[in-house]
Amino acid sequence: EWSEGSHITDLPEMVSKDAFLLTDWRPEDKTFWDTKGKRIAKRNLWISIPNLFLAFAVWSIWSIMVVQMPHLGFTYSANQLFWLAALPALSGATLRIFYGFMIPVFGGRRWTALSTASLLVPCLWMGVALQNIDTSYLVMLILALLCGLGGANFSSSMANISFFYPKVEKGAALGLNAGLGNLGVSGMQLIAPLVISSSVFGSWGGAPLQMIGDGGAVTSVWLQNAALIWVPFIAIGAIVAWYGMNDIAEAKSSLKEQAVVFKRSHTWIMCWLYLGTFGSFIGFSAGFPLLSGLLFPDVDPVKYAFIGPLAGALTRPLGGILADKFGGARVTLWSFVAMGLGVVGVLYFLPDETSNFAGFFAMFILLFSATGIGNGSTFRMVPLMFLTLRSRVLGKGQEKQAEIEGNRESAAVLGFISAIAAYGGFFIPKAYGSSIAMTGSVHMALYGFIVFYLTCIAITWWYYARPKAIVPC
Repeated sequence: EWSEGSHITDLPEMVSKDAFLLTDWRPEDKTFWDTKGKRIAKRNLWISIPNLFLAFAVWSIWSIMVVQMPHLGFTYSANQLFWLAALPALSGATLRIFYGFMIPVFGGRRWTALSTASLLVPCLWMGVALQNIDTSYLVMLILALLCGLGGANFSSSMANISFFYPKVEKGAALGLNAGLGNLGVSGMQLIAPLVISSSVFGSWGGAPLQMIGDGGAVTSVWLQNAALIWVPFIAIGAIVAWYGMNDIAEAKSSLKEQAVVFKRSHTWIMCWLYLGTFGSFIGFSAGFPLLSGLLFPDVDPVKYAFIGPLAGALTRPLGGILADKFGGARVTLWSFVAMGLGVVGVLYFLPDETSNFAGFFAMFILLFSATGIGNGSTFRMVPLMFLTLRSRVLGKGQEKQAEIEGNRESAAVLGFISAIAAYGGFFIPKAYGSSIAMTGSVHMALYGFIVFYLTCIAITWWYYARPKAIVPC
């Protein structure tokens, strides 16, 4: 209670001159968590999720654009279209390396607001460039690279949320943030085909392009709407993040302090495993629409493209929940087994004399679902893994310090492995394109995926899932 003669230094420790800065944050303290922490953490989580949704939507715009552009007069080769589908993943992955370290430097609230606002740049520019079929291919390449800003947001978002939750709830919280955020891919693939078919913004949205269909039928297509539709939501999301989220003082650390994670062998091991889960998810999302259109020319892939990413996004929270209950390594191991079997199924249903799109599509749904579960379980492994490793080093009596260092390191690792994994969004579409160019089919690419998943199964079992594993998690 405030009384006459009290001084500013008598205020409770949690109060800061910065109203958005949490100076006392103890999620592992049950009393603190139940009385204060959970409410604050949930607010930050539920503001983070829609912002991450928007980031994924912007990141994946080109997966639909490349399907529509050849019908509208853009004279690009199949290889050029695969480049446009793959480049957002390439730039997003590279930017993630830096974004993953930004939360401890700038704070989660500031960085979430600023990184979300940056998405306005590619969306507004695309709103102009896509109205003209004479826009140079170089400009399209630059726009595809700029859409990588959306992909970069993932690493900082996940690093931020990891600071807010106790270890027993990290899997579910990170699964919700990532899983519902990943819905941006399927949301974009569902919404984009709808908004490009009508003049959503009237004269403000610009003129349509004309599509010549079978029999000479002319259809107006507002391709730019696929980008412009997100602009008002991005602006709102950035403002809400600025005024509704928090920074955590304890999470502050320099780039030099975070760089210690590069010396940890398990950082690099988890890069490989997360490349297998998330890299597969974003790679299949980017490449599936165009691949389906090439292999099954009688099928309109745009009608089905959103279902796969939707399955992967919805199963990601399930992966985190299962990992909290059964152990992240065990769930991750079986997700890789399912992914390997899924690729075998895709090979079986590839078109030959007869076309079986239903079987092909079902196998990809299995793949997407398995990647989602694996995404959630691998992200549950990291915080527990690094808390365990720091506890071993510091010993008894240093539990609080182990918690602080473990959280800092795991946040940096989550950001970094998500950066490496995002390269899967580049390699998978390019693997399809290269395989077709070299052999005339995608068989070579799919056989390579099977070999890769076998290595992931072996690594997960040896280091984390077997009895007496090096770091059980």
